[in-house]
Amino acid sequence: MDSLVIQERLVERLLSPRTQAQRSHPAKLKDHEKQYVGFATLPNQVHRKSVKKGFDFTLMVAGESGLGKSTLVNSLFLTDLYKDRKLLNAEGKLGTKGGGGSHHYCRALTHMLLFKERINQTVEIVKHTVDIEEKGVKLKLTIVDTPGFGDAVNNTECWKPITDYIDQQFEQYFRDESGLNRKNIQDNRVHCCLYFISPFGHGLRPVDVEFMKALHEKVNIVPLIAKADCLIPSEIRKLKERIREEIDKFGIKVYQFPECDSDEDEEFKQQDRELKESAPFAVIGSNTVVEAKGQRVRGRLYPWGIVEVENQAHCDFVKLRNMLIRTHMHDLKDVTCDVHYENYRAQCIQQMTSKLTQDNRIESPIPILPLPTPDTETEKLIKMKDEELRRMQEMLQKMQQQMQDQ
Repeated sequence: MDSLVIQERLVERLLSPRTQAQRSHPAKLKDHEKQYVGFATLPNQVHRKSVKKGFDFTLMVAGESGLGKSTLVNSLFLTDLYKDRKLLNAEGKLGTKGGGGSHHYCRALTHMLLFKERINQTVEIVKHTVDIEEKGVKLKLTIVDTPGFGDAVNNTECWKPITDYIDQQFEQYFRDESGLNRKNIQDNRVHCCLYFISPFGHGLRPVDVEFMKALHEKVNIVPLIAKADCLIPSEIRKLKERIREEIDKFGIKVYQFPECDSDEDEEFKQQDRELKESAPFAVIGSNTVVEAKGQRVRGRLYPWGIVEVENQAHCDFVKLRNMLIRTHMHDLKDVTCDVHYENYRAQCIQQMTSKLTQDNRIESPIPILPLPTPDTETEKLIKMKDEELRRMQEMLQKMQQQMQDQ
């Protein structure tokens, strides 16, 4: 008997409050269900659909060689996108065998060829795509690298291939969006551009200014101070202030963090303030695990100590990662779609309209339909109505004339 009582009590405890309410107040619960429509579950439906579909993000990295772009990208996403990259060994390719004068001749020829190649250096566009999955959420990440940027002796308009590439992605998306099959459109638009600034100068170089001014209307630019472990904290603060002043001076539009909503918690507001104060981010990249204070961390080992990549007292790597992945990735995509792409789309439609008004037919992804022309039956009906109106007007005139005569 006691066992039955215990089982009944356990069952009552395991029952949810909703079930207990249903037992105690069935009429009230039925009234509540009548008032409950169900659209409050829409966020859950969107969440399930989004997770099932997966996400995509295109990130461009730009800056001169040797600033740690590849290392930083691998550190951000904990992957190895550049495992197949081979660095050029010019002396090995030309050969260093033989002794005496032939060896010195080979070295002189190597330096001459490298200098000539540096003069004629061209910017390439290299794409790396990797599928990343974390806790059931899939992300198709595309990294657009720009090797050769800023490495030539003459860097006049070295950003032209990059702006052309961004416009090509806009054009392709515009054509796909205007086509017949719009169900599976591949979004290859560049959502963010990390621009690496050298820590060895006194601010922005002319090529930095011209690059960002050429791209700030086309893509979200996030400036970074590369290899921040080359500077002490006071130098980093001075360099950040100098870069901010020059960005305002030259009218460069970098990515602006959106304002926090009033209903956000204080922790998120504090994090947002820290992000805004830290820009441009001073970053360090490393894929090497070292031991510091009994813990294994990613960092760089120097004779004077260890620089930890994920230590916010050492660099802004964690803030950049949080901004780029955890808090502002969707906003970067929204700004790309609602601002940069819409500007490109409006410009294209305006150009098409102006050319059409000049009676110049152009090849357009949007089919231009001819104006509908009335058929013969419609024309007959119009003529009959016109004739009927004319007869009625004549009759009215006659009636008015008779009334005046009387």
